[in-house]
Amino acid sequence: MGFAGKTANFSEINNSVSLINNNIASLEDIINQIDHAVDELASKLAGLAPITGSTTADWFDDESVVVTIGAANTRYKVHSLLISIHNLISTNLVVRLYTLVNGVERKVYEQSFNAASDPPGLWVINGTLGIHEALRVTLESNDAADNGKSVDYDCMLEAMS
Repeated sequence: MGFAGKTANFSEINNSVSLINNNIASLEDIINQIDHAVDELASKLAGLAPITGSTTADWFDDESVVVTIGAANTRYKVHSLLISIHNLISTNLVVRLYTLVNGVERKVYEQSFNAASDPPGLWVINGTLGIHEALRVTLESNDAADNGKSVDYDCMLEAMS
């Protein structure tokens, strides 16, 4: 094989190396895109900052809003909702949840509790609940002594894209 044949082989080898380098660069780009997507998903899994606070209201004989979670046309996963009844004395506290169903607000949950015998912290939502409208949480008492008392709440949300 003469010099020309060796040059042709060297040129083919050079082309092959260039092709391999281009493929490696493409793979690095793909890996960077995957890494960015994983980082973005992981940051969403961290959830939003907890929603905590307290509401003081007249709870007796008419339900009052404890907290409203979420917003219209915005998707969230509610992982937990806790309400503290430690300041109340009623033997019949009623917690209700409302949200829009086909554009009309409907009661979707109702449960009665007794401040004397139930735990002071009520785990109203314990598990994932998907919402895409505001979720209104109310409380009603059958004891006038509960008026003007504060009710604490704590909620963990995750934004959905």
